[in-house]
Amino acid sequence: MDGNGRWAKSKGKLRIYGHREGVESVRDIAEASAKLGVEVLTLYTFSTENWFRPATEVNALMSLLVGTIRKEVATLLSNQIQLRAIGDLDQLPSEARKELEAAMDETAAADRMVLNLALSYSGRWDITNAVRAIAREVAEGRLSLDAVDEEAVAGHLATAGLADPDLLIRTGGEFRVSNYLLWQIAYAELYITEDFWPDFRRQQLYTAIRAFQDRDRRFGRVRDDSSS
Repeated sequence: MDGNGRWAKSKGKLRIYGHREGVESVRDIAEASAKLGVEVLTLYTFSTENWFRPATEVNALMSLLVGTIRKEVATLLSNQIQLRAIGDLDQLPSEARKELEAAMDETAAADRMVLNLALSYSGRWDITNAVRAIAREVAEGRLSLDAVDEEAVAGHLATAGLADPDLLIRTGGEFRVSNYLLWQIAYAELYITEDFWPDFRRQQLYTAIRAFQDRDRRFGRVRDDSSS
């Protein structure tokens, strides 16, 4: 969800104004995704690199996170959306972590869609944690070295139990994945738009999905058209 700060700057506003407006996009995209039948929507909410931003911005973002979670639980429940989070959540301020955990507990039984927040997350952190956990299990004799395969790695990632993404949408026009779900997006289709996140609403989502539906997904194989 890129471009909040640039969007605010283009309007002569402070960056936090863009982040607040970005929350409206989150609400709209989450509700639209649930109605479309999307099973899992993962939002790159705050990366590990974002901790290096100015303290005033980080503090404002954490405060916005707490307020948003507190306010949106009822909407999540009414839409049967289950809230989850992945990342180094111990790095979050205690109040933010408590609000997050309470919201996840309250929405745990919702079964229409999973809204997965990547918070204090990075793909390298995720893979490193998985490798460390696998090495520990091998050392303790709970997992054999021969059993370490792609399925085993995926089962130790923060997204264990969730299907890999089919579509990765990046707003803000940047052509990079920014340390996001590095293992999981191996075969995801990429859709990059110049729209900043606050301008990305359900109509833009529909455009992205239509573009995805037009893709020829071969997963490295050659399509056999001999029967056509």
